[in-house]
Amino acid sequence: MTTNRRTILQGITGAAILAPYLALEQAMAAQAATGTTAAPANPSPAEQKAMADQHMEAMSRVLGPGLWGQEQIAMLIYPKFTALDLVGPHYFFACLFGAKVHLVTTEKDLSPVISDLGLAITPTVTMADAPKDLDVLFMPGGTEGTLSVMGRTDTMAWVKDRASRAKHITSVCTGSMILAKAGLLKGKKATSHWAVREALAEFGATPVEQRVVQDGNVLTGAGVSAGLDFAIALVEQLRGRAYAEALVLQGEYAPDPSIKGGTLATTPEPVGKMMHDMFAPLSGQFSAMAKGF
Repeated sequence: MTTNRRTILQGITGAAILAPYLALEQAMAAQAATGTTAAPANPSPAEQKAMADQHMEAMSRVLGPGLWGQEQIAMLIYPKFTALDLVGPHYFFACLFGAKVHLVTTEKDLSPVISDLGLAITPTVTMADAPKDLDVLFMPGGTEGTLSVMGRTDTMAWVKDRASRAKHITSVCTGSMILAKAGLLKGKKATSHWAVREALAEFGATPVEQRVVQDGNVLTGAGVSAGLDFAIALVEQLRGRAYAEALVLQGEYAPDPSIKGGTLATTPEPVGKMMHDMFAPLSGQFSAMAKGF
């Protein structure tokens, strides 16, 4: 590569699989500064550099033009969001070489935002300071936290504004309800968590019982764990099949749960009915948000 590799690596944020190469460059720089050399049992700095170059060249051959990008990705976080809706997709987005992932808080400062189960996530930017032009706009879901956000005029105005220019408008779980409330799913096919999916119809959308649903530039994922499938699908669109395959392997995403299920149709009837009845009021609450829509 003719471009200075160290400069490239230092300029990339969130590309987790480049970390070994950056660490290698830093170790080499430290050796040069102190006059020390690698232990005889280890490859020399020159050999290490050659190996790193070979790996980068191999990646370029396999991934082609999809290896590098400059995507601007905004992931909204708000009090009492569901953490796994965010964290699963974030892993895949943060491994896009050259992409910039923004964790956008609905609050006024960058204090940690607490999820519905108490996991704190530190945002990187406020809504006011987030990029205006995005490649990906993403909404995670939740329950009462999501309902609260849907009732906030400032947040909904921000979602509408960023979506008006975003190349990909996306969500996981009940995050699709935020998109629906913003009027972004009218006439669109979309999905959500099984417990509230049918409420999408109240907003003019067509509910679809699938883990990932594409309609134009809108990509929605079903409940919680479907965020992994959603993210893989979006990575393929952004960077190509080979890049997505590489990240699936890196993440060792080969699900084989000891309990098969995850849908009402595949869950024993007593358990399924109990869960359905428990979530029924929540579905009604989301439907109520569509009044006057």
